[in-house]
Amino acid sequence: MRAREKVSETRPPIIVVMGHVDHGKSSLLEAIREDFRITSRESGGITQHIGAYQAEYQGKALTFIDTPGHEAFSAMRSRGARVADIAILVVAADEGVKPQTEEAIEQIKKAGIPFVVALNKIDKPGANPDKTKMELAQREILVETLGGKVPSVATSAITKKGIPELLELLLLIAEMEGLKADPEKLGEGIVIESTVNSKRGTAATLLIRDGSLEVGNGVATPSTFGKIRAVEDFQGNAIRKAGPSAPVVVIGLEGFPKVGEEFHVFENLDEAKQFTFSHQEKIAEKANEKASQEDEGKPSIVLVLKADVAGSLEALENVISSIPQDKVKIDIVKRAVGDMNEDDVKFAQSAGARILGFRTKIEKGAKEFAERTGVSVALFDVIYEVVEKLRKSMEKIIVPEIVRVEKGRARILAVFGKEKNRQIIGGRVVEGEMRKGATVEVVRQETKQGEGKIVNLQRNKQDVPSATKGFEVGMLFESAVQVQPEDVLTFSVEEEVKGEL
Repeated sequence: MRAREKVSETRPPIIVVMGHVDHGKSSLLEAIREDFRITSRESGGITQHIGAYQAEYQGKALTFIDTPGHEAFSAMRSRGARVADIAILVVAADEGVKPQTEEAIEQIKKAGIPFVVALNKIDKPGANPDKTKMELAQREILVETLGGKVPSVATSAITKKGIPELLELLLLIAEMEGLKADPEKLGEGIVIESTVNSKRGTAATLLIRDGSLEVGNGVATPSTFGKIRAVEDFQGNAIRKAGPSAPVVVIGLEGFPKVGEEFHVFENLDEAKQFTFSHQEKIAEKANEKASQEDEGKPSIVLVLKADVAGSLEALENVISSIPQDKVKIDIVKRAVGDMNEDDVKFAQSAGARILGFRTKIEKGAKEFAERTGVSVALFDVIYEVVEKLRKSMEKIIVPEIVRVEKGRARILAVFGKEKNRQIIGGRVVEGEMRKGATVEVVRQETKQGEGKIVNLQRNKQDVPSATKGFEVGMLFESAVQVQPEDVLTFSVEEEVKGEL
């Protein structure tokens, strides 16, 4: 059979939009695509999920990736930079460089892709693009107007100022990069998002880097596979086939793929299944090796995680993994997207787990079953509340440490008599207090000589239970150590210290 001749065609650029939270990334995309509203009004108006969209300018297509700005989604931003051809670094001209601006700069540098600086919100009264350029220069980002090589443009999502210039720059860079693809080969690319719909099953958002996919193809990632039953473009329109640089939603995967996984298109389902199984065998081997190395005696919290979408699930796992687990380990036995159902509760019950849900709901039957069986279910909308809840739970089960706490010190002034292992001594309390019956350490020239017990304690020839700092006392001291003047008796007690992570 004759090998197919490789086809090389120009493909649309894939552009990642990066920058600090609330610097106008999504609004800028909305301005670019006036006909399609891409800003999702979620909690606080902040973009929570990565999304890919296409726009057309001067008859040429451009694919945009909008990445969330919140620090919890750092891994997603890193992945966005890695799959893109060009980046737009959005910096609000009224606020300048912020922590996530610096992080975005590092991600772009790491990815090694060309980028444009969009000095956004130029319409704001406090906008100062020159000051922002100087702040960028301090981070080794020198724009062309300051003699550097990085192109920049002042933009406003409100007035649309600078939008045409920005798009022209992007198309120019894309032309210079010479982006090519083979639309005739079986497709490959990156998983952008995945969700579960009770009616349609798993819906995965895929970004095709090269080749094409169509209805009927097998598609596989390292974690799942399936036969594509339906393909939709970014506007939700049903299509039969999609080519290079296209963002699409596909229906038909048997499980939900992880965000950031590479996907591959196959001619049939069997080939796709084999690809996934071979990867899962390798993953299982590594997991078993890791489990064998863990300390089995360590207390643990067993979790079932549910989230609204795969991106949120990944972010949730990332912040959970950042919690110190030297004393208590966190064992995630199941992770899935979608609302909590009765099967989740049954699984948690059998595994001795608690369920944490992020931006999800719990079905009525599942809630009632959880209440009957005592399965703990907690729902959260803010990711760091999950961390706070887990830290408190972990600290409760840490075994308190037993530590010796110094309560007092006395300096020996004189030794009056000795009888076998008992001595009559006089001393002055120099710190804290000394108590009758206390076990003390004998310290000579900062070196411990041994231990002993204060059998009796007197002040002014009267028995007393204790003596505090500044008082001189007589002591009947029992010890194998023969004490000397200037020795120090240190009184300590054992106390429980609350466990900390």
